[in-house]
Amino acid sequence: MAKIKPAAAKPKSGAMYDAMNAALNAQVSKFTAGSIIKGTISGVKGNEVLVDIGYKSEGSVPLNEFKDGVEPKIGDVISVLLEQLESDGGMVVLSKSRADDKLRWETVLSKYTEGGVVTGTIRSKVRGGLIVDVDGVDAFLPGSQVDVTPVHDPDPYLNQTCEFKVIKISNERRNIIVSRRELIEERVADKKRSLLGTIEKGQQRHGRVKNITDFGAFVDLDGMDGLLHITDMSWGRIKHPSELLKVGQEVEVVILDVDMDRERVSLGLKQSTPNPWENIDQSFPVGSRLRGKVVNLVPYGAFVEIQPGIEGLVHVSEFSWTKRVARASDILNVGDEVDVVVLSIDSANQKIALGIRQTEANPWDTVQDRYPVGSRVSGKVRNFTTYGAFIELEEGIDGMIHVSDMSWTRKINHPSEMLQKSQQVDAVVLEVNPADQRISLGLKQACNDPWNTITSRYAIGQIVKGKVSKIASFGAFVELEDGVDGLVHISQISDQHVEKVKDALKAGQEVEARIVKIDRDERRIGLSIKAVSMNDTQLAELTRDLSTTDLKPGENLVGLAAAFDDAFAQSEEWRPGAE
Repeated sequence: MAKIKPAAAKPKSGAMYDAMNAALNAQVSKFTAGSIIKGTISGVKGNEVLVDIGYKSEGSVPLNEFKDGVEPKIGDVISVLLEQLESDGGMVVLSKSRADDKLRWETVLSKYTEGGVVTGTIRSKVRGGLIVDVDGVDAFLPGSQVDVTPVHDPDPYLNQTCEFKVIKISNERRNIIVSRRELIEERVADKKRSLLGTIEKGQQRHGRVKNITDFGAFVDLDGMDGLLHITDMSWGRIKHPSELLKVGQEVEVVILDVDMDRERVSLGLKQSTPNPWENIDQSFPVGSRLRGKVVNLVPYGAFVEIQPGIEGLVHVSEFSWTKRVARASDILNVGDEVDVVVLSIDSANQKIALGIRQTEANPWDTVQDRYPVGSRVSGKVRNFTTYGAFIELEEGIDGMIHVSDMSWTRKINHPSEMLQKSQQVDAVVLEVNPADQRISLGLKQACNDPWNTITSRYAIGQIVKGKVSKIASFGAFVELEDGVDGLVHISQISDQHVEKVKDALKAGQEVEARIVKIDRDERRIGLSIKAVSMNDTQLAELTRDLSTTDLKPGENLVGLAAAFDDAFAQSEEWRPGAE
């Protein structure tokens, strides 16, 4: 009987075992915690979804990890992350959400790099900024990076889908930081460089009003902002840019200047239309009469628009031939239509002087016919100056009475000594000057000069009565009839020595005195109170002393006549209030 040899299959069985063992080891090696593997849904049990991953036992995934209303179906193949090969219950612990997060993160890493551009939706607010959904991965948008201007209220940005620049990616922390501001600034800078490369002085460009200030408006030229100054908005006058423009308005502007170094552009709006000031002399020759509308009032005059973009100034002095206009607003209102005459044109400085009064006849041209020299007139005291009074002869026509022409008998220092405002007075026309619009009047000339008949009414030695009108240091003035004043020298008040006139006499006091001197040419009368009680001999001696002014040798006292002369001279310089 032949020996039976050991089975030759044993070596084969050993190789097969090694192969199976290697395959088993390879299969087991892929089931390591943290790895993502494919699995097939085999069933749903309560809040757990059973998944067959090809391991000796099934794994489970919490049902709530199937989001957005997607129901797990038996036979569906899903990606899961192996968290634990065996739990205390002998189950393989799996996570679908962690696998999805990891896959999404790896997808984002493969698509985007730092400095790149991503599209995302701003999803929610967090401390310090906003959360942006980028392909299912949360990215952080700092508050300072939301826009080019500070954002105080982020709510309007929620749920907006925008482009962002990737600032930083941290694989270890699975963190992405993005910026919307940097992307906007870069694109604006690119547009600005492109615009500066093509823009030229004199070009006409389309823009949008971005902002309005008191001095002008900033216009977005789709790449950079240009300044449209208020003086370049209209050929006419405007007070504020808002009269012509509003934010968001589309405008066609002209490039006036380009500063490449400072990257600034000056714009013009009026330059896109013809300049109405060209050939202005032919359009509105001096002397022409026009109809215009008041567009602006200033204290010194009114600006009248005589054509769109063309305004002239009516100075307050050109409002009326006769009325004194203090402010333009006293006569006109904005919007009034008025007739004007062109007085002068300065085309270089774009100025036109207009007149309103020139549309009417000048009453001063015929004033000499109405008020000839020597004629007697009547009028009302309108106003005082230190040197005289203005008398209204008719509306806008005044004559002036100088203080020197107010009284034949008294020295008038201020017109209020003789007149009162609104008082009706008669006067005589002394001079008429139409060129300077002046009429000189005389008040005293309207009555007879009492000094012409003084010697027929008064004589030396005559006793008169009167009232003390003024007190001076050298004596007292006594008013006689017809306003004629006589002077009582301090030496002629009393037989007793008088130190001060005011101690002996008072203003308004009735006194009796004798005339001791009459000088018709100099309009002077000397009086003596103490001479009233003198007898004829004493009076004759006194009047004799007044006839000579000689001083005796060695005498220090001035003669009586000289004393009167000196007192009268002082009276010319005397002012009310002096003692």
